[in-house]
Amino acid sequence: MKGTAVSNGRSTRPDRAHADNAGLTRDDFLRAYRTMVLSRRIDDKEIQLKNQSVIFFQISGAGHEAILVAAGFNLRPGYDWFYPYYRDRALCLTLGVTPYDMFLSGVGASDDPSSGGRQMPSHWGSKPLNIVSQSSPTGTQCLQAIGCAEAGHLYDRIPAIEGRSDRYHQDEVVYLSVGDGATSEGEFWESINSACLDRLPLVCVVEDNGYAISVPVEVQTAGGDISKLVSTFPGLFVQSIDGTDFLTCYRAMSDAVAYSRAHKGPSLVHARVTRPYSHSLSDDEKLYKTADERAAEARRDPIVRLAAFLKAEGMATDADLDALAREVDAEVNAAADHARKADKPAPDTATLFVYSPDVDPSSDDFETPAAPSGKPDTMVSAINRTLKDEMARDPRIVVFGEDVADCSRESALDQVPGKGGVFKVTHGLQRTFGGARVFNSPLAEANIVGRGIGMATRGLKPVVEIQFFDYIWPAMMQMRDEMSMLRYRSNNAFACPMVIRTAIGGYLRGGAPYHSQSGESIFAHCPGIRVVFPSNARDAAGLLRTAIRCDDPVLFLEHKHLYRQTYNKGEYPGPDYMIPFGKAAVRRDGSNVVVLTWGALVQRSLLAAQQAEKDGISVMVVDLRTIAPFDWDAIAAAVKHTNRVVIAHEDQLTCGFGAELAARIVDQLFEHLDAPVRRVAALDAPVAYSPVLEEVILPQSSHVLKAIKDVAGY
Repeated sequence: MKGTAVSNGRSTRPDRAHADNAGLTRDDFLRAYRTMVLSRRIDDKEIQLKNQSVIFFQISGAGHEAILVAAGFNLRPGYDWFYPYYRDRALCLTLGVTPYDMFLSGVGASDDPSSGGRQMPSHWGSKPLNIVSQSSPTGTQCLQAIGCAEAGHLYDRIPAIEGRSDRYHQDEVVYLSVGDGATSEGEFWESINSACLDRLPLVCVVEDNGYAISVPVEVQTAGGDISKLVSTFPGLFVQSIDGTDFLTCYRAMSDAVAYSRAHKGPSLVHARVTRPYSHSLSDDEKLYKTADERAAEARRDPIVRLAAFLKAEGMATDADLDALAREVDAEVNAAADHARKADKPAPDTATLFVYSPDVDPSSDDFETPAAPSGKPDTMVSAINRTLKDEMARDPRIVVFGEDVADCSRESALDQVPGKGGVFKVTHGLQRTFGGARVFNSPLAEANIVGRGIGMATRGLKPVVEIQFFDYIWPAMMQMRDEMSMLRYRSNNAFACPMVIRTAIGGYLRGGAPYHSQSGESIFAHCPGIRVVFPSNARDAAGLLRTAIRCDDPVLFLEHKHLYRQTYNKGEYPGPDYMIPFGKAAVRRDGSNVVVLTWGALVQRSLLAAQQAEKDGISVMVVDLRTIAPFDWDAIAAAVKHTNRVVIAHEDQLTCGFGAELAARIVDQLFEHLDAPVRRVAALDAPVAYSPVLEEVILPQSSHVLKAIKDVAGY
């Protein structure tokens, strides 16, 4: 720009905004430059501290600074919502995270505001700034950002939610960033699809530095250009830019944010940046980048380019920039020195916040009396009525999944009976509560759970359905690395209390290998998830209500074979009936042998116990009802009373949950045993289609009876 006077080596250009510079003033540009330099200097200081063994991991945001500061300039901390990834240091600085905060994270201090020393550095999180705690898996934040954006729409559409006006803003947007490598993840594509389906106010930034660790973009992305691939998504505003030019980045982010803030739909900015440092300090880019390539990247350094712009426009001199750099260095060194002295987490805090510290679903607060009414009905009916009662009680509850709605095309509702799930468990919910609260999802399990996490983070209560347990595995990353860990990794700043309902188990002819699995033991191995497995209608109602009202994520397992059996029917126990988690039920008393069981094996164990009684063997049957937590006190009391134990479950024998129970019984109650602990379980094989093979593979009453007799006669 012309007409700038310089005196004594310092710029005296008036601080006015000019159209050519997107309305930015000199102070704006200098603030951007300072933030970019600050980000780079923190990276450099962390590298130094890592080499000194003061911190233990380092991953930099070098080369990404221009697009990130530009994004921060256009977004509103504490108003908009943020799902960044680990290179977004400059964004977080722009939003208000301090260098001291970042160094606290690096040294693993107890006062680390992101995680209390529980996560690696550069895993951003701030409750006041709406930066949702980030994890290490790449791309998992994509679907959570969708759920977060949906939450704003739902608050707008559900007027019955108390205080909803304080929970969202009409023009809020959700920022999501990924690297070019993460665009290979299926969850990225699921998120773009969902954002376009609902025209969500999502602003997605792809920070393309050309490499996913050592894998170049042309090996990751067909054609090497993600913006071309997504350009045909309906309603998606796409821009492809030089991400090392700050002014270009600012204009692109301004347009993208304005588009999404105006409710026009999602936007995506494909920013081509550089990565002048290796992927992390565990990587050496010299092993796969040529010297010429590295030199070319250095010429595109966004800090060097903005410095040249400032000088060319008369906004700063070399002396100005040198003084700014010295000021930044002093700030960084002071912050690092201060953080080095910070206290580390106390050892006795290691298990804090695996679960909610405020709501204990195993407490007496969740033990309420039944008020039975009506004739005995099936488990399906009990679950359906419980959902209806809870949805009427709490307008924050939303139900979604594959086929759960009565009819997605609501104009046809008066002409069709309605679907309501493949087992009819959610039938009538959409008619009663409307399409804003009960709706179908794409056929994508990670999509269902990830969106639920984002909604729950915003204070909604998702009760989602995975149609069959056998198909839960695409959601495993969301469940194991995200849902179960969000509270813990954020040091209780964020949580996602939600319920995942799914139909589990076999004993249905024709189920075959992909509609007959059990696998509750796998999720019992995920700290942070409650695992519930009712065996009858009354328990299903009481445990589901507890699951919905508790403050932790719950996996609610509904055995398909038990949905409509006559032997487990029960009167509906009323709209306030709850059963605490971790409280087993004695289904049959006995003195010689105890059978510990759950799910479909409860009835089979009862039949076996009746047969054993004819031979003079008195058998106690204990239904655990919940797997995580399980009722150790009830187990210990039963073992001490009978001194002989059979554990019966439908899951496979090897590594089934019975192995954990047996190990603990032997470890802590060995002196009370008069016989080895015997397990009855499925063969270590998939459940076959042929009824002849299924009967052999799955445990039957006869197997339980044999185990009872063997243990009793030992």
